[in-house]
Amino acid sequence: MEWFSINNENTAELPDEEILRRSQTKPWLYEILVNRYQTAFLRKAIGIIRDEEDAQEIVQDTFTKIYVNANSFTPHAGAKFSSWAYRILLNTTFTYYQKKLKQGQRFMVFDPDFEQLVADKSVFYEEEVRDAVERILARLPGHFAFVLRLHYLEHWSHKDIAEKTGEQIGTIKARIHRAKNAFRKESNTKEIELIL
Repeated sequence: MEWFSINNENTAELPDEEILRRSQTKPWLYEILVNRYQTAFLRKAIGIIRDEEDAQEIVQDTFTKIYVNANSFTPHAGAKFSSWAYRILLNTTFTYYQKKLKQGQRFMVFDPDFEQLVADKSVFYEEEVRDAVERILARLPGHFAFVLRLHYLEHWSHKDIAEKTGEQIGTIKARIHRAKNAFRKESNTKEIELIL
């Protein structure tokens, strides 16, 4: 029976994305993903942090975050679980790295991916914030999403938006105000924490 054996032929051959989806109702299936990625993730974390015990903690935190945030993974053309999970690993490692630096610890970092992340520490955060904003905008009525996207993501002025739409500046300001309220109501707690 599938519920009893995680490695039966029905589940062991499934793609990562499908196992992640199914694990939300059958949590024991998540172990398949852990088994598939644990060694590679641990190797990567050790390569960055240079401490096996800390790396194990990072990997455990990463797998917890992947499972808890499984609903935020939206498979579409070109989106792979491995890329998404790897990004969570790097972000978790970066957070750990920043925390240790604040405590006065220094690290020898030789991983080019991580060095790039540290050199431009805002890249992943900005990407995640933009993704969260786009998800919220997709849930808003089109006229609200349109003005918010132009004003906040494309940095258009009220005047530019008014000229593009042929409406009065006051109308655009009022619409942006109503759109911001709708945006707040549509946002969930996790998205707000990420954006703020």
